[in-house]
Amino acid sequence: MEKQISDQLTTLGHPHRLALFRLLMRRYPDRLPAGEIALALGLKASTLSAYLASLLQVGLVSQERAGTQRLYQIDMESVRQVFDYLLFDCCRGRPEICAPASREEVRAPLDSGRKYNVLFICTGNSARSIFAESLLRKQAGDRFNAYSAGTQASSQLNPFALDLLKMKGHDIAPLRAKNIAEFSQGDAPNFDFVFTVCDNAANEECPAWKGQPISGHWGVPDPVKVQGTQAEKAIAFQQAYGGLKRRIEAFTALPIASLERIALQSAIDDIARQTQEPKQ
Repeated sequence: MEKQISDQLTTLGHPHRLALFRLLMRRYPDRLPAGEIALALGLKASTLSAYLASLLQVGLVSQERAGTQRLYQIDMESVRQVFDYLLFDCCRGRPEICAPASREEVRAPLDSGRKYNVLFICTGNSARSIFAESLLRKQAGDRFNAYSAGTQASSQLNPFALDLLKMKGHDIAPLRAKNIAEFSQGDAPNFDFVFTVCDNAANEECPAWKGQPISGHWGVPDPVKVQGTQAEKAIAFQQAYGGLKRRIEAFTALPIASLERIALQSAIDDIARQTQEPKQ
């Protein structure tokens, strides 16, 4: 066991392999194709292949075939063995010196005596993230404060998105395009949940949010990039709206106040899997 742990830690000692590991950890439980990983990390295919081979060899990553693609995912059982070794062997099971939060904090349910703050993130803040913000506000605005933001420097609300929201009966008056930096300021709300709704945003390194919010990735194809007739574009926006609506409905149906954080995180991951549309 110690030899395996040593090999795994040595493998993670390379900065690019560590970046690859961190990306797959952020996207867990998603399985990512090599092309998406290479694009996110700016790596050549041959270089990425070598890094993946190293992580596969020491058991930190697993792969499976889906048609002609190879999909990669963190081997969470193996990763947990590394963490357990560091905490229970090296630290002698003393979380007060080796872990940032006690087990009680990790397991405790969220405080039910207030509205929960939820942030939806995309690369831009023009369509998908404002769909999610508007859907949550309309469906459960009495229980949640809904926010959205983009990771790119600036963006504008998409007119197709605004027209669809108005057609669906949403109040678009509160909507504006925002950058994620706005929610890193001292007076920003503490978030209970942070969701990414596009793969690019999920692959980026976002700020370390205060309070350890529960996170999820609800990737939806970008309707803004669809080329074609007005009707074809309208269908793409309808599909993006519908995909997020299913996720919001499943999310708001969760008994949040009665679930421990670990169980709640698992339920969030299940929503992503159950409502995920297959990649083309």
